[in-house]
Amino acid sequence: MTVNSDTGFREQAEAARAAGKTLAAAATDKKNAFLMALASALEAHTEEIVAANKLDVAAAESNGLGDHIVDRLKLDADRIAKIAADVGHVASLDDPVREQIESFTRPNGLEIERVRVPLGVIGVIYESRPNVTVDIAALCLKAGNTVVLRGGREAINSNKVLAGIARDALDSSGLPADAVQFIGSTDRAIVDEMLKARGLIDLLIPRGGEALINRVREDARVPAITGGIGVCHTYVDSTADLEKAVAIVVNAKTQRPSVCNALDTLLVHERVAPTFLPAIAQQLADRGVELRCDGRSMSILEPTIGADHLKPVGDEDYGQEFLALVASIRVVDSMDDAFNHIDEFGSGHSEAIVTEDKDTSERFLSTVDAAAVFSNASTYFHDGGEFGLGAEVAVSTDRLHARGPLGLREITTYKWVVRGDGQVRS
Repeated sequence: MTVNSDTGFREQAEAARAAGKTLAAAATDKKNAFLMALASALEAHTEEIVAANKLDVAAAESNGLGDHIVDRLKLDADRIAKIAADVGHVASLDDPVREQIESFTRPNGLEIERVRVPLGVIGVIYESRPNVTVDIAALCLKAGNTVVLRGGREAINSNKVLAGIARDALDSSGLPADAVQFIGSTDRAIVDEMLKARGLIDLLIPRGGEALINRVREDARVPAITGGIGVCHTYVDSTADLEKAVAIVVNAKTQRPSVCNALDTLLVHERVAPTFLPAIAQQLADRGVELRCDGRSMSILEPTIGADHLKPVGDEDYGQEFLALVASIRVVDSMDDAFNHIDEFGSGHSEAIVTEDKDTSERFLSTVDAAAVFSNASTYFHDGGEFGLGAEVAVSTDRLHARGPLGLREITTYKWVVRGDGQVRS
């Protein structure tokens, strides 16, 4: 496999930039041929990928990394098949490159249009999730970008294999393999180089924990999207269908607790708390969730389900991205109290309401400030694949230049194209 991970960062970034000249002009069918070759190769190399991944998982477990990290790290045949299917879906999506956004003719006869073009070289610093290697390669290359990937040491064996498969698929499709650059060194000094790589990296995206994101936010000298931390709430309103609410909360918290769109804090209107809390607490407790309760929820739950799964809420439990089978609970007097709690503790990622009142729903959706807001649905849907984008480069909680899942269009920019017939400006 053509993994060139032994050269220096600057050489790899320059190679990616050079390959970008070819990729930006590549026809859609050629890019799609690469994506289909990549999808097929992933499935054909499943055993090799799983074998490399087992090395990473074993090292993570022996190093005492948390369960949420190990869960993000694991690849099996089913997960690889899902990744391959997502790549195939990206191939089916419209190519955003050269898409006309608008066009018009000025009174002086100038014909002006605005068209989408690739961003250029996208650098990604990421932790734990080897699927990111494939998701980013697929989306970036379909949008005409090249990539420089710096994964964490915990997934180094998996990432090397996956990046090699992507490079081979490029080569077999007649596109430059250098469009995908994987940095094989786990030396943290390379992160410093990427943060300062003006002229080499056009957009930098961190995918990982708060420490990584804050480092990029504070130190980057290149444009960066630094949102993505998910402190997610679900508010159960006084008019909620409680059976519906139980299903939504259980899904948002327990389907995959290690992801950024998983529920962290449950807010419950005081009118339904005596009925709803025992029902949802039992469901969550049965699935191993530890509940950190405010005084009112504790007084309701302790007599009904006992104290084994309950703890008093701590000072830092609100505003915490747990990434584990832990959730905080608060009983509120009104939707305005829920709004105030979300404003104070939310990270702008995913917020949900469960209610049967249309006006209440619409007020929540229009008032709450987050990248994605949900009415009567689980926050677990906040995902590029679930939104029909094929996959995502990241989920952004920034306001500029993109928000929510970064799909194909979100990783392009545009340029103005002006056609004249000898016009000069007076």
